[in-house]
Amino acid sequence: MARVLMLAGDAAEELDSMYPLFRLREDDHEVVVAAPTTRPVQLVVHDFEPGCDAYTEKPGRRLPVDLAFADVRPEEYEALVIPGGRAPEYIRTDPDVARIVAYFFAHELPVGTICHGPQVPAALGLLRGRTTAAYPPLKVDVELAGATFVDGPDVVDGAMVSCRGWPDLPQWSRAFLQVLTRSGGPTE
Repeated sequence: MARVLMLAGDAAEELDSMYPLFRLREDDHEVVVAAPTTRPVQLVVHDFEPGCDAYTEKPGRRLPVDLAFADVRPEEYEALVIPGGRAPEYIRTDPDVARIVAYFFAHELPVGTICHGPQVPAALGLLRGRTTAAYPPLKVDVELAGATFVDGPDVVDGAMVSCRGWPDLPQWSRAFLQVLTRSGGPTE
């Protein structure tokens, strides 16, 4: 089965991280979690509370990390997943993250972004001319990065699959697995 790299960091959203991790493993894909260091990262839970204009954030579980960004050899993986949360805000500035993400886009390998995940390829100039979903308030950021924003649960642009956030994960997962299969990755 395929080896899938997941880029994480402290404040990655728990459902955005854990749902794809378990869904991909359920289909016998190997998921390797990479972060700035190999210590477990602190996930967060984002929710929508009545009377709040924005989502709220609470501490979530800790996610074990397999590999530091600096030790990732992207050619050893068939696909990439970038969960949302606040982690994309700062991992996008890591030079190793730039090296890793650029590899997947250059080789047209499957890249899945969830919620705030598109902030990473946007910061690297990799969304220009593409179509993507993201957490809806990021519409302006996506458009400033040269992409077309779509408010949808499973937006597919070539090998890139994106969604607005954790409520979309069932549709996103189906689309991502289809793209992974089409890309020459193993079938279910």
